Amino acid sequence: MLVSRWVRRFRSYLVSPPLIFALLWYRWEVEVETLTWLLGICLVLMGMILRIWAQQHLHYRHSLKFKKQLTTTGPYSFVRNPLYIGNIMLCLGVTVASEILWLVPITFLYGLWIYSLVVQYEEAHLREKYGEPYRRYLTEVPRWVPSFGSFKKLGLKTLGLKNEYLRHSIFAEIHCLFLLVPYIFKELVSLWIAN
Repeated sequence: MLVSRWVRRFRSYLVSPPLIFALLWYRWEVEVETLTWLLGICLVLMGMILRIWAQQHLHYRHSLKFKKQLTTTGPYSFVRNPLYIGNIMLCLGVTVASEILWLVPITFLYGLWIYSLVVQYEEAHLREKYGEPYRRYLTEVPRWVPSFGSFKKLGLKTLGLKNEYLRHSIFAEIHCLFLLVPYIFKELVSLWIAN
């Protein structure tokens, strides 16, 4: 539990080694810029959209007047960790944009490992904090991969794709786009060196 608490505390830093490697490594790149950049940007946008959707349902992140409460709406009705899934998608997107495609599965597995340790700590904490409602939530909603049944039982209204927190959530997550900036510079430098 001590290790997972430490990993949770430093998760933002611990998830970055594959991204730093992708930024600094120039060998064995897949030189199909249009495809890798298009796919990378799509993955980053998908991760960002998932994070925005999740942020809309975490009301305590929008204002100090909200107390923390168990969130089971929106993406939290499909999976228990949509923010971390969004983070993994962001990491995969910038890895693909770096053109080092052999690093993509390593980035995925490494990110999943880090966030699994984080979730291990958080689930123990939330079980203690929310008791039986959270235990029931654990049995009803999968950790990482949504079940087909969860899509069938929900209508568009219950998805909560847009609510009064949308604008704030977009502003809170716009920084995700800046993850691409170092890789844009990397691409420009490699083009400059090649010429």
